[in-house]
Amino acid sequence: MGKKFEKADAAVDATKRFTIDEAVQLVTEIAFTKFDATVDVAARLGVNPKHADQMIRSSCALPHGTGKTVRIIVFAKGERANEAQAAGADLVGAEDLVEKIQGGWLEFDSAIATPDMMGLVGRLGRVLGPRNLMPNPKVGTVTMDVTKAVRELKAGRIEFRTEKTGIVHAPIGKVSFGPEKLKENLQALLEQLNRLKPQTAKGKYWKSVTISSTMGPGLRLDTNLVQAMVEA
Repeated sequence: MGKKFEKADAAVDATKRFTIDEAVQLVTEIAFTKFDATVDVAARLGVNPKHADQMIRSSCALPHGTGKTVRIIVFAKGERANEAQAAGADLVGAEDLVEKIQGGWLEFDSAIATPDMMGLVGRLGRVLGPRNLMPNPKVGTVTMDVTKAVRELKAGRIEFRTEKTGIVHAPIGKVSFGPEKLKENLQALLEQLNRLKPQTAKGKYWKSVTISSTMGPGLRLDTNLVQAMVEA
């Protein structure tokens, strides 16, 4: 471990379970990177992703965005293509865009498609699927309302899904946001995850929630307080 990490790690009591206020305050204080570090959340949920009805995949609009410039492409034709361009999409196309991606171009962060384009976009499943870039109606990226989808993604809507271990990883902003904005973004994500709790999930839902900045140590939240907050 580097000296900066050791210093940051020493500031964290590994046995303590933090309140949200304590965690967002401390995560900004101990961040040590020269760049504006991203603050991430890792929430381990009481779900079994092997069961389709317990796989959580959705999106969340963060009140203060992520602090990241999002590059968006849209698969659309005609009027919807014009709407996507007007909304600020970085690249809009159909067959030409599919060919560009098949040729190895992947310089984008999110992809949106109108429903009628999914037969064409399906050709890119092997390329986009493993990179979690495939348009999906569950996260609002297969839609006729391309204007809304583009604007929400540009504003900071994040997409997430449970991994095999039941963990959801998601960014909630930058260290420069400060504790208050990070707290509001974190609350928005946790409330959305609570709304998505599968009816078939048994036992404790919030197994653990940890926040950390890029390269920094994790701060574990008190899950009882998380549960009380999302149900308030």
